[in-house]
Amino acid sequence: MEIARFASPAALETAVGKTVATGAWLEMNQPRINGFAETTGDHQWIHVDSARAAQESPFGGTIAHGFLVISAAAASMLDVVTVAQTGMAVIYGLDKVRFVSPVPQGSRIRAVIGLQALEPRGEGVQARWDVTVEREGGDKPAAVFELVVRYYPAA
Repeated sequence: MEIARFASPAALETAVGKTVATGAWLEMNQPRINGFAETTGDHQWIHVDSARAAQESPFGGTIAHGFLVISAAAASMLDVVTVAQTGMAVIYGLDKVRFVSPVPQGSRIRAVIGLQALEPRGEGVQARWDVTVEREGGDKPAAVFELVVRYYPAA
C-alpha cells in the first residue's frame, strides 16, 4: 500500500500527471459479493449462484459485480489519499468506466491511483483521478475509470 498525503486541496497541483497511491489488497469473496447483491437487488446467477456458475459460466464460478469492483476501488481512496484542510470531499462522478476483465470470487483487487487533472471550482478544486483496478495475478486490469472528486476548503 502506498499512501499520498497532501497539505491542502491546492497542493494536489504537485501531483498532476503522476501515480500517487496504491490501495491495499481487498478480497472479493462470496459473502462480499452476496452482500452487494442484497444491497443493490442485482441477484444475477453469475454473481450469486455458485453451483450454476461452476457449471455454466465461462469463468468457472461466480464473479464480482463490476460496480462492486469500482465502488471498492473508489472507497479505498479514503485510506490512501488524504487532503488536509478539506472541509468536504464529494464524488462528483465517474467517466470512461470500463470493466476490462472479470473478478472471480476469491480474487484480490487493489486500486492504483493517479491524478490526471486539477481545476478550480468555486472555492474548491475538482480533481480527476485515473483509477486502475488490478487483480492479483491478472494479466490485465479488472477495471479502469476516471473518478471526479470535488474538494471544498475547511470552514
